[in-house]
Amino acid sequence: MSSTQSVASWYANKNVFITGGSGFLGLCLLEKLLRCVPNIGDIYLLLRPKKGKSVDARLEDLKKNSVFETLLQSKSVEQCFSRVKAIAGDIAEDGLGISASDRQILVGNVNVIFHSAATLDFAEGFKQTVQINLLGTRQVLALAKECRNFAAFVHVSSAYVNSFQTESEEIFYPLKGDPEDIIAVVEKSSEKELEERSVELLNGHANTYTYTKQMAEKEVEKMEKVFPCAIVRPSMIVGAWKEPVPGWTASKNGPQGFLMGASKGIIRRLPVSKELIYDYIPVDVVVNQLIVAAFRAGSTSSKKLEIFHCTSSTRKPFTWSSVYGQINSYLHTYPLKSAVWYPHLKLLPSVTWFRISALFVHFLPAIILDGLTKLAGGRPILMRLHRRQHAKLQEWLTSEDQVMFNLDLSSLRWPEFFGDLARGVRVYLNHEKMSNIEAARGKDTMLMVLHLALQLAIYSLLWYTFACLTGLSMSKSMLVVPVFYVLFSFV
Repeated sequence: MSSTQSVASWYANKNVFITGGSGFLGLCLLEKLLRCVPNIGDIYLLLRPKKGKSVDARLEDLKKNSVFETLLQSKSVEQCFSRVKAIAGDIAEDGLGISASDRQILVGNVNVIFHSAATLDFAEGFKQTVQINLLGTRQVLALAKECRNFAAFVHVSSAYVNSFQTESEEIFYPLKGDPEDIIAVVEKSSEKELEERSVELLNGHANTYTYTKQMAEKEVEKMEKVFPCAIVRPSMIVGAWKEPVPGWTASKNGPQGFLMGASKGIIRRLPVSKELIYDYIPVDVVVNQLIVAAFRAGSTSSKKLEIFHCTSSTRKPFTWSSVYGQINSYLHTYPLKSAVWYPHLKLLPSVTWFRISALFVHFLPAIILDGLTKLAGGRPILMRLHRRQHAKLQEWLTSEDQVMFNLDLSSLRWPEFFGDLARGVRVYLNHEKMSNIEAARGKDTMLMVLHLALQLAIYSLLWYTFACLTGLSMSKSMLVVPVFYVLFSFV
């Protein structure tokens, strides 16, 4: 049965609390709520005082983020952010580190909570991940339980919480190990002791991230009879598909990080399989799903928690082969004026081959160019730089909301998406305005000439060296040049 109520009308006058609001996903969520829910109530952001800045100062910095450019075209800063409030706290502290007075404000006013805060480092130790991902979630749920007029709780989990499964459905899988036992061990053990026992403690998980996120889901499940709640499991979140601007990103993880380095001419090789499916999901699709998941949970008042995968692999799978023929054209369509060498990205099928290639195309050139830079009085930089529930939710929305809060990936075209992402990386990560694009293209042409000249010099040197070592004349040994060319094409 479809909803007869619109998303915006359900959110009208509701007050929202967001954890992780200053992160990549949280920023997009805040922007979407401000832009598409005109009558929303107050939005409270949990912010941690950082680098000598108060939470109010951090909020002022947040307002300047490029994600709000579209929103600010029609409204002033004061109009846009008049209902956004900073709450000083820390997800890793008892009671979220929130003062008694601020907690009373939240308890008396908050209707919806989006819990996005987490530590995402797969290499992080047990102490930090248990404190933030598990105990932090428990603290946010405790706050939700206290709220007097609570409507919905949405937990941002991960598509990889059940990575020990060959197939993962939108259900809970049995949790190996008791969270209380894990917490007790973590509290009394040093990080070194935990590292030594990691295989035993992880209970089949690949890392502490997926394990603590699975334990956090179980914390949410305990509350399904207490208040409406939902879990959204996104895969690897990448730049925006459509909103607020195609290609917008603030994250350097995943493909946008590759493109950022490649556009400078620094990253030239990547160890990726062209035919392997990489589960990328645009950030605006994740945001829409979070908003709709809270709407569904709150408007149905269900006592049964629903889980929603937010992934592309089963509906619009991405492989690098789909963009490989175009990836370098993207780099030259949106070149950087700050590029240090001619961009050219090549994909290699194994980590071993990548390491061999990196020696020739990453590290040796970096050492040479940094040496020349140092001789010229500059500062070396290169070495340092060096499934189904989706459809159910979509159909459940009104026709207008299916457009406003789109969850359908059927019209997503990965080559076009990566073209927009390349532009977004240029503008939002490398911080180069489109106004200098012609100057950048001129430099790109100059770097291409230098690149070809360097290749010519290298092959000439190899040809000359081979002739000297074999005693052959240059004319008789000229066939060695295409041989060297073929050999170097593999690296």
